[in-house]
Amino acid sequence: MGTSLLITAVLVLVVGTAVNGCPPSDRAALLAFKAALHEPYLGIFKSWKGVDCCHKWYGVSCDPTTKRVADINLRGESEDPIFQKARRTGYMNGTISPAICKLTRLSSVIIADWKGISGVIPPCISSLPFLRILDLIGNQISGEIPYDIGKLSHLTVLNIADNRITGRMPRSIADLSSLMHLDLRNNLISGTIPQNFGKLRMLSRALLSGNRIYGPIPYTITYIYRLSDLDLSLNRISGPVPESLGRMAVLATLNLDGNNISGKLPATLLNSSISILNLSRNAIEGNIPDVFGPRSYFMMMDLSYNNLKGPIPKSIVDASYIGHLDLSHNHLCGAIPAGSWFEHLEAASFVNNDCLCGKPLKSC
Repeated sequence: MGTSLLITAVLVLVVGTAVNGCPPSDRAALLAFKAALHEPYLGIFKSWKGVDCCHKWYGVSCDPTTKRVADINLRGESEDPIFQKARRTGYMNGTISPAICKLTRLSSVIIADWKGISGVIPPCISSLPFLRILDLIGNQISGEIPYDIGKLSHLTVLNIADNRITGRMPRSIADLSSLMHLDLRNNLISGTIPQNFGKLRMLSRALLSGNRIYGPIPYTITYIYRLSDLDLSLNRISGPVPESLGRMAVLATLNLDGNNISGKLPATLLNSSISILNLSRNAIEGNIPDVFGPRSYFMMMDLSYNNLKGPIPKSIVDASYIGHLDLSHNHLCGAIPAGSWFEHLEAASFVNNDCLCGKPLKSC
């Protein structure tokens, strides 16, 4: 009788742990993930002890119903008291263990701004069916974006900026049908933007600056009708600016500076929803189209360091607002139009042209 009571008690204990705490398999996967990392200053992993990884394990949260690990949220720059007490930002080195892929109910993986984490993005990350956020910004991660990343049909955020990622953008990236925020800035990504990029119909921000991307801007980008922020600056993009970019309904920021873009300045860009336009340091030629009007509202318009010629169009005074304007280092000529908001502009906005004159330069 005593033995059966003991067995019952053990069963109750085991079942209770399974119901109230995380499964042992999830705990083991987290400990294997931790074993591949070294965090010397803050002690964030000191709380990773005990049988229940859903209870007070720093940066870990679980689904309240299933008790499966749902989120890993480890940020190296945080307002958390553990950082304030240490009076420093985080530093961690090591690698991201493939053991993370055993946490099959993961919804978000944020391992951001630790500065020293290296190795590759585990290829198995593409097999996490519920993943919505993958944020690995600010580390030393190298290797390529997993070729089958497009399998992550629920992914809304892919942020791997400020790492050392190489290779091309995989074609399957365009299969991320839920993606809203794509940030690949400041890596070593090369190759062209996939032609099928326009399939990302939910995308609102595409930040690809500071890489080695070459070739033309795919026309299909204009199919992304929710796109509000497109940054392709500091790459090796060539060819013309597609006119259709100026017809996009919600595109507000267009940064194409520091590329090898040629051709003429599309008139559509000057009378559109775009309020931040940076096309500086390219090889754009021809005249500035004389199409400014009430829809032209620019917090910033930078056309400096191009091959623009002819006059500054008179219609520019009809723009509803231009905050910062830079037309320097071109081949412009003629009188600078007199307009109310032109009065706050300094000579630096107009210098190094062929023969511009009038306020704030010397009189004509």
